[in-house]
Formats: sequence, structure tokens, C-alpha cells
Amino acid sequence: MADQTKPDVTVIGAGVIGLSIAITAQAHGLSVTVVDREGPAAGASAGNAGAFAFTDILPLASPGILKKAPKWLLDPLGPLSIPPSYAVKIAPWMFRFWRACSPKRVAHSTAAQTSLMDLSKAELEPFLQATGTLPMLRKEGNLQLYESKAELDAALAGWKVREQHGIEFHHLDADGVAAIQPGLATRFTYGTFTPGWYSIADPKLYTLALADYFRSRGGRIEVADIVALRPIEGGVDIQARDRSVRQAGQVVVAAGAFSHRLARTIGDRIPLETERGYNTTLPAGAFDLRTQLTFGGHGFVITRLSTGIRVGGAVELGGLELPANFRRSEAMLKKARAFLPGLKAEGGVQWMGFRPSLPDSLPAIGRARAAPQVIYAFGHGHLGLTQSAGTARLVADLLRTKTPAIDISAFSPYRF
Repeated sequence: MADQTKPDVTVIGAGVIGLSIAITAQAHGLSVTVVDREGPAAGASAGNAGAFAFTDILPLASPGILKKAPKWLLDPLGPLSIPPSYAVKIAPWMFRFWRACSPKRVAHSTAAQTSLMDLSKAELEPFLQATGTLPMLRKEGNLQLYESKAELDAALAGWKVREQHGIEFHHLDADGVAAIQPGLATRFTYGTFTPGWYSIADPKLYTLALADYFRSRGGRIEVADIVALRPIEGGVDIQARDRSVRQAGQVVVAAGAFSHRLARTIGDRIPLETERGYNTTLPAGAFDLRTQLTFGGHGFVITRLSTGIRVGGAVELGGLELPANFRRSEAMLKKARAFLPGLKAEGGVQWMGFRPSLPDSLPAIGRARAAPQVIYAFGHGHLGLTQSAGTARLVADLLRTKTPAIDISAFSPYRF
């Protein structure tokens, strides 16, 4: 029997990325312990939009976002905001973001993102089948909505890139939009439907189901606030805030927006920032939603979950310490009421979570420079659920010193 006091692998982070890695490593015969500061599904994995957005291959860092950003930044409740008190601190990250928006870098990021998306899609259903969560998968597509022909035309370049990568989509007029989703405001005169966009019944329940499956296979989940890593011969010392110390043969850092703090303790300074996402989840009968709706010009989505109707999104680059600004949730809900006139907007529950984001919109997947027994797997932005199964496959390959399933050089933690 494996030594439970020193497992083969300790995964730091019990979100969807960390638990997917733990289960995949466990399936390959490794003994695995998961440690999280709060427990399973306590962070962004609980409150995301529930989408497997495999067609979302275009990075947030792009020339298009640079054109929109000045207008959006003027609105403190708009799709992209930076609290004034955080502006100086985030300036170096924003400079890297600006550099990542060059056409050459966008093409590089898009190719890498597409590769990870394809792997993640291929790995997803076998993973769901193995963990008993396949019934939670939905294939209802996504409808992106536009308020004018000019807005649709401005998006065509991005759709052309998707077409080149074999992604199916259909541009629609107002009648086509209404056929897929009745009840929209007449201001939305065009849309684009993407049938290959999947979703999960509820992201929190899915993540908790993964935790249950992991435990049922002999895995351990511990609650502790890990604050430092120290390489030792034959493994890693894992130090908690309460001064307790654990050991493992290898460590995977999948602690979401807090991951860079751990990386710093072994000498790696990785420019991770926090996209603070907001939403409101309404009761299940709030609207007859047929597909996920994306209001790109306004930076939010509306998703049908088994537990309700979720209205949320947008990007607030505000770090980990500032208090939540739930006026952002209220602003999106106000727009949702105007966009879906029949929406029942009462009885909602507000949420804010931290989405870990790197300047070029790609995650960090790879070994620590000073400690090859430490593997990083974080920085997925708003695509953590989407890329969870693919990331788990890649990390399991690294843990077993196998050649990764795809080229991971674009995800190097040291590319900055």
C-alpha cells in the first residue's frame, strides 16, 4: 500500500482543474492527496457560467479588445474595468497584455489555444464517463447576439479564424435568432449560433461530484492554507499557514488566482492577475432559456443551469484584496431584464469569484525552473472548466515523465 503520509502527488487546489488532475493521476496508479485552503468547489469553479467553450479560441488579448478597451474602461460598471486604487499595481501586467495584442502574438496564442481546446474536447466525454458525471453534460450550443449589421460585421474577422480551424457556426437574421431563442428584445437583429458549445448542468455540483469520485477511489482531500513549497531530496516540503508540514514526491500547483504566491516561494515570478467575475443566479423558472446567450457588446452571458438562470461575466481587474463591487452584478441584471423582457429578475443570489489570468490568455502548464518535482497548472482565465480535462491529461503526462499529448511550449510558465 502507498505511504499516505507522503503521497506520490499532492495537488494544491480543489477546483475543477485540481480535481481533474488528481483523478487523472489517480487513474494512472499514482497515490494522490488534494489540499485546498477552503475545500472543493470553493472558488471560481462554483460560480462560473458552466460552459465548455471549445470554440472560444481567440485570446482576450487581441487588437479588437484594444479598440474597445478605452470606451469600456470609462464605464466603472462596464465589460472591462480597473478600480482606480488598483491601476498602478496592475500597470506592468497591462503592459504585457498590450504586447500580447500584436497580430503575430495573437496568431501564436490562437494556435496554442486551439490545440488545447481540441485536446480538452477529446478528453472530456471519456473523463465524464469514467467519473459518472456524463449525465450532467449538455449540448445546447451558444448564441452570440448583435444589435446591428455593423456589430456583426465587426465580428466577422474572428469568425473567419474559427472557420479556418474547422469550427461550425451559423450567422442568423432576426427570424433565425428568434427560432433558436424566443423572447429576446427586438434590438438584437443578428446572431451567430455555435452548435459545438457544450455546458454542464451546474459547475459547483459537477466539481463536488468529482471530489466525491476522487474520495471513492481512495483519494484524500485536506483543508489547509498552503503558503510555501521547499524542494527536498526525493520530493517537496509543503508548508501550511498553521506551520504544519506535509511532504509529497511531486506537487501540482493548481490553486487558481493564488498560485503565483506559491510559485514565488521557489523563486518563480509569474505575472498572474485576477479577473474578478460577477454574476446573479436567478430561480430556475426565471426564463425559458433554450441555449446559452452571449451579449458580446456588453461583456456578459446568460446560462441555463439545473439550479437556475445565471447572469454574469465581465472582467474587473482588481486583484485579490479589494472588496467585491456587487453593483457590477446589478448592472448586468438590469441589462438582462431589458434584453429578455419576460425575465423574472427577483430572488437572485449574487456571487463574485477570482479567475486567474495571464497576459496572453494562455495558462501556465509546465515544471518549476528550480524544482522540477513541482508542476504548474494555472492561469486559465475564464476557460478553467473548458480546459480542465485537457490540462489534466497534460499534467498526468508530466507526472509520469511521458511526452505530453500536445506541444506545451506555448504554455511555458517562463514565456514572459
